[in-house]
Amino acid sequence: MRESTDFAIGRTSTLRRVVTAEAVAAFADVSTDTNPAHLDAEFAATTRFEKPIAHGMLSAAYVSAMLGTQFPGPGTIYMGQTLKFVKPVFIGDTLDVVVTVTGFRSEKAILTMDTTVSNQHGENVLTGECVCLVADILETATH
Repeated sequence: MRESTDFAIGRTSTLRRVVTAEAVAAFADVSTDTNPAHLDAEFAATTRFEKPIAHGMLSAAYVSAMLGTQFPGPGTIYMGQTLKFVKPVFIGDTLDVVVTVTGFRSEKAILTMDTTVSNQHGENVLTGECVCLVADILETATH
């Protein structure tokens, strides 16, 4: 059984993902966001970024992947997320998702964390804060 001490303030966890053209195309398909800034190199060449950029929400989806699969882990329920998209993400970028515990309300099993996504240059591309319900994690044995 997980202990509430697993959610000590300051605890961090990191997840690394490489942004691929296939991931961008799949995200466009699932989300129906087919903005040519993401999918069309010729169009993107006319923008300030000069090449296709990944959807900002794809980076946010990697935060969700962290929460549901690694930390806090399976059974985590998202209650809220603030997001600020700081820099563009390009195909081929390596992203590090970092969550840091900033608060834990044990009586309600509610966890608050800073969320940051940075690229291979150490530049933040996304910042925010999430709030999660972790009651099922505390009640379920982990293996």
